[in-house]
Amino acid sequence: MDLIIVLGLIGAMLTTVSFVPQLIKVCRTRSTKDISAGMLVLFSSAFIVWLTYGILIEDIPLIIANTFAIVQAIIILIFKIIYK
Repeated sequence: MDLIIVLGLIGAMLTTVSFVPQLIKVCRTRSTKDISAGMLVLFSSAFIVWLTYGILIEDIPLIIANTFAIVQAIIILIFKIIYK
């Protein structure tokens, strides 16, 4: 496997799992008061742009990572609205 692909996969994996600790904390505490809605919207927007880019260049790691990240960010945003 090419080193560039490995680096891309590692970066995609790290980006993808970056929301997992926050998502777990929100599920356990049912509190989102310390989470910035603006940050989540910006991150979600960035993930959507990266996903679109990944689709256009047919880059599977980008597509998978950003799809998963978008789902996590949207779940946290939903909790932000529900637990207001």
